[in-house]
Amino acid sequence: MMADVNIVHVPYSNQTQAVTDLLANQMQVSFDVMPTTIEYVRIGKLRALAVTTATRSPALPDIPTVGDFVPGYEASSWHGVGVPKNTPAEVVEKLNKEINAGLADPKIKARFADLGGTPLVGSPADFGKLIADETEKWAKVIRAANIKAD
Repeated sequence: MMADVNIVHVPYSNQTQAVTDLLANQMQVSFDVMPTTIEYVRIGKLRALAVTTATRSPALPDIPTVGDFVPGYEASSWHGVGVPKNTPAEVVEKLNKEINAGLADPKIKARFADLGGTPLVGSPADFGKLIADETEKWAKVIRAANIKAD
């Protein structure tokens, strides 16, 4: 939308099938998460055109960002751990502490880096802000593109 490019969206039920079709030249381009495709890029079976994150990936430092060509563009995927709303604060704090400790472990950090990922550590409030910011950002895209649920 920001680049005024018309691309046909083809929904896939899983990323593996999308990558299989990309490798078989059944489609010309795909926006995918790095862990699914990074090894194919490294061995030359796929050519990365750009990363969608705001900054270049340390895993593929020579690959530009989409934002280098479309100023302001940024789209990244993330995963988080949530608990029911009324979970006691001490449980939330304990989970947060242990998850952050795990993400700080050198072996886990190295594995994330190898797959092109970056662990985001922080507080439950930081995570809440991320969710609020992402919800606002993508709600604007949905409204601007007049996207409707099927």
